[in-house]
Amino acid sequence: VQLQASGGGLVQAGGSLRLSCAGSGRTFINRFMGWFRQAPGKGREFVASTGFNGGSARYADSVKGRFAISRDNAKNTLYLQLNSLKPEDTGVYYCAASKVYTIDLSMASIDYWGQGTQVTVSS
Repeated sequence: VQLQASGGGLVQAGGSLRLSCAGSGRTFINRFMGWFRQAPGKGREFVASTGFNGGSARYADSVKGRFAISRDNAKNTLYLQLNSLKPEDTGVYYCAASKVYTIDLSMASIDYWGQGTQVTVSS
């Protein structure tokens, strides 16, 4: 397994979760990383991305101000802090490693995907 995501669960609206994604050196070092999600019956969508050292970040409009992406390069681990969760945040969250040097991640720029972790937000 190249990327291993964890930390999902069931939470009430307004609650918080922290997702983690553990990678190997090949899938993590010097790569732009990000998170995508897929709601039931919908396509996979971009959530957040970060650069090599975590100093830059980009977010989907729907999660700005509520989610925070970070990384620990010493541990080859990517994080996503989810705060003020809403029912519409429900879905499977995937971590991703980009083959392209850009924070503007797209599905086409990803060459490694994590296996996904389920986030369910109840109202």
